[in-house]
Amino acid sequence: MSGKRIAFRNARLIDPASDLDVRGGLLVENGRIADIGPRLFNDTDPSDPEVVDCKGQVLAPGLIDMRVFTGEPGSEHRETLESASRAAAAGGVTTIVVMPNTDPIIDEPSLVDFIHRRATATARVHVVPMAALTQRLAGETMTEIGLLMEAGAVAFTDADRTVANTRVLRRALSYASAFGALVVGHAEDPDLSAGASMTEGEFAMRLGIPAAPTAAETIIVERDIRLVELTGARYHFGQISCRASLEAVADAKQRGLPITCGVSAHHLALNELDVGSYLTFMKVKPPLRSEADRAAMVEGVSNGTIDVIVSSHDPQAADTKRQPFAAAAFGAVGLETLLPVALAIHHDGRASLKHVLKALTETPARILGLPGGRLAKGAPADLALFDPDAPFVVDPAELHSRARNTPFEGRKFQGRVRMTFVGGECVFDRAKDKQP
Repeated sequence: MSGKRIAFRNARLIDPASDLDVRGGLLVENGRIADIGPRLFNDTDPSDPEVVDCKGQVLAPGLIDMRVFTGEPGSEHRETLESASRAAAAGGVTTIVVMPNTDPIIDEPSLVDFIHRRATATARVHVVPMAALTQRLAGETMTEIGLLMEAGAVAFTDADRTVANTRVLRRALSYASAFGALVVGHAEDPDLSAGASMTEGEFAMRLGIPAAPTAAETIIVERDIRLVELTGARYHFGQISCRASLEAVADAKQRGLPITCGVSAHHLALNELDVGSYLTFMKVKPPLRSEADRAAMVEGVSNGTIDVIVSSHDPQAADTKRQPFAAAAFGAVGLETLLPVALAIHHDGRASLKHVLKALTETPARILGLPGGRLAKGAPADLALFDPDAPFVVDPAELHSRARNTPFEGRKFQGRVRMTFVGGECVFDRAKDKQP
């Protein structure tokens, strides 16, 4: 936390948590927001040792990314907490929530503590871990949820694996409910999707690629909703990707069930046709869907059925991606493209800028019980300063992640982060940035 006093002037302040969207300024002291409002727009004070002229650009809470895969511990060649934090800072993300499918798997309190200590020592942004829901992610025996929560786990998930045994999942949900713990599920029937690399349909058939129907996702969505009804547990679908799943979640919400859901940025911007001629950087989990399903995901964000937008950042080494499509690894990096992909919904007129930012800041903070995600007196000075209209072209060579497996190479976007602050400390300044 920085003890500096920083004055932000000439900003467009957007805070979805308080429904704020005004021209104004913001004052930071001792790592927290000391004051905010229109009267600080161009106010000057001799006691301000540092003044940031925002030049009319957006000053918003730092983004909170609820689904980030890293390689540390165990596969540091793919991504470390330090390199992931650099990519996050460059994308305006001030909190990354990391998945437990590392080596070793984060299924014991000592390993949760390791992530916290390692992040404190090396990361530029906040790093908070989700712990495994079942031991070794095997889907057979649940973990010690209470002890893991005490160690600092914010939620429980088997990452990109589905707990196939319904009885095990019911027991885990009942146990989690007793602690008020959040369970995050991956919706993909492991038998229907076994060996599949694409979404079943004409295009996959033409390419000759093994495929699975979207029902593989929706079946699990509907099953897990029924289990939430039985147990009353708080439940979040880490990603949904098709209209049938969206409709099931919408119905569950109408019935008052404690269910939320997210969508990945690449499922908002890409469809199955983007696979083109076997482009393995487009191979993600769940697989890219039809254009109708992609449009449904945008609709879900616009109408609020989908609560959060995530990067689903999943770095892969070149040798695991430069393979025949069926043999290539799943995953795409996305921390630095999360914001511009989400902003496309605003630029297309589908939602206000404040609404889009809510899915990236206030809502994930509320779901996870985190202190950030808002601009308010006393709140952490985790901030993103960005120009929502700045055009740029994605160049993999400019990414800060150790991996370069972006599905957006050469794609044109609007919206670029200028500066990122964590606890009042500048952790990214594009004007001074030098590529690693």
